[in-house]
Amino acid sequence: MNPLIEIKTVPIEIQMKVTHARLEYARGTAQVEISRNKGGLNIRSQPIKVNLDTFEARNSVMPTTSTLIRQQAQAGIQGAYQATAVLAREGRMMMEARIDQDVIPQLAKAQNLGQPTNVNIDFIPTTGPDISWDGGEMSIRYEMDKLNFDWRMEQMSFTFVPGDIEFTMTQRPDVIVKYVGGPLYVPPSADPDYEPLDVNA
Repeated sequence: MNPLIEIKTVPIEIQMKVTHARLEYARGTAQVEISRNKGGLNIRSQPIKVNLDTFEARNSVMPTTSTLIRQQAQAGIQGAYQATAVLAREGRMMMEARIDQDVIPQLAKAQNLGQPTNVNIDFIPTTGPDISWDGGEMSIRYEMDKLNFDWRMEQMSFTFVPGDIEFTMTQRPDVIVKYVGGPLYVPPSADPDYEPLDVNA
């Protein structure tokens, strides 16, 4: 015997729409101030320096008082040494003289001809100047220009937009009951295909 009723269920349908959260901001204005620091070229030059000391040269031409005293004292000492040597030599010659020798003319001849004649000719100045120098120096310094940027920005405003979830029901749930059997006859004997039941069997 086939079932007489067919039951069908219709599920619910829901559509979900999601809107993400976002952060919105209003664009602010910005200002920039540019300043310039000028550089430049700096050259420092120091020329050569010549040191010329002519004290000794001038002192040899026209001696100072202290130099003159020192020279005269040195000359006096030298003259005393020479006179002592001459007197010692002549005294020895006199002591060793013999009767047949005439010592005094020999001494006179030695004094006059034995020594070179000094005519007091000399080259002046006897000492040259003292010359020294300090080397020159040159320094070059170059500095580039500098640019300074000063940014001034106004405060920006931010707006937060929260997220959203939207549910839409596109189909309601339902239960469909369908009768799939044939017609019912009352009384059953009214059915054209009715067959009486055999109770004797």
